[in-house]
Amino acid sequence: MSRPVTLFTGQWADLPLEELAPKAKEMGFDGLELACWGDHFDVQRAITEPDYCESRWDILKRSDLKCFAVGNHLVGQAVCDAVIDQRHEGILPPYVWGDGEPEGVRQRAAEEMKDTARAAARLGVPVVTGFTGSAIWHVLAMFPPVPPEMIEAGYQDFADRWNPILDVFDEVGVKFALEVHPSEIAYDYWTTKRTLEAIDHREGFGINFDPSHLYWQMLDPVGFVHEFGDRIYHAHVKESIRVLDGRNGILGSHLLFGDHRRGWDFVSPGRGGVPFERVFRALNDVGYDGPLSIEWEDSGMNRIQGATEAVELVRRLDLVPSDVAFDAAFQQN
Repeated sequence: MSRPVTLFTGQWADLPLEELAPKAKEMGFDGLELACWGDHFDVQRAITEPDYCESRWDILKRSDLKCFAVGNHLVGQAVCDAVIDQRHEGILPPYVWGDGEPEGVRQRAAEEMKDTARAAARLGVPVVTGFTGSAIWHVLAMFPPVPPEMIEAGYQDFADRWNPILDVFDEVGVKFALEVHPSEIAYDYWTTKRTLEAIDHREGFGINFDPSHLYWQMLDPVGFVHEFGDRIYHAHVKESIRVLDGRNGILGSHLLFGDHRRGWDFVSPGRGGVPFERVFRALNDVGYDGPLSIEWEDSGMNRIQGATEAVELVRRLDLVPSDVAFDAAFQQN
């Protein structure tokens, strides 16, 4: 049986869930990965109002949709970030932002992530996807010269802030899946290994695999799946494209998404360079049977057209593993 195809609702949070759910069904989706912003999934209502989670399921069931995960990327970003500024004010709930004092924001964000685990458990889903933030992302260029102990302190800061959050995840039986992504504590192959080491490979912390962020960094997403397959708790289908013409670079040049001068950009699945069939085969190899959640981002394409096309792409390329060896039929006895 092929994996369910879901839609991450983060880029659709301008639409009420009541409106989005039937649209998603019309586009061909099996379910939704509910974002914890807009009106799609409210963490505080989920843990304080007895009927709230049931109300979410009522909306989903009316459109014959399922839910396997919720995503709280925006709040998770503030847990470890060294620089807390107007970017965070623009994405955080007011009660998490508070007065904007950085350490207070980090601590309130951590408490909200604990509550997200509790809310997911009440909803009955096994995974929360999201970000962690990073105390050392701003030193990526390694200049001015970065002392090695500063890098070590960054991973220790991550462990110190996230281990108590993960304790709550463990208590309620929910797993956290970090989307390996630039600006997070893990953004490529080596930083993912270092991140897992920092928390002693505790089982409650895994990966929301998203090949788009690996592809634009010129990394192999297939090799990443084979290396970290036992830690992939959720998977996004998101696409990127590289346009490296001798002037455009992979750091983005401080240009907004959609600008033709960028060296890379997000595009609708199937319209970039991610080798999705090889990725899906690799997910089969490591035994991943969870949802394939389309995270649709493309500044130059209508999202209904793009998301509908993306569902069709996934259904065509997501192969059901064979239960026989093809050359077994050659044997005579």
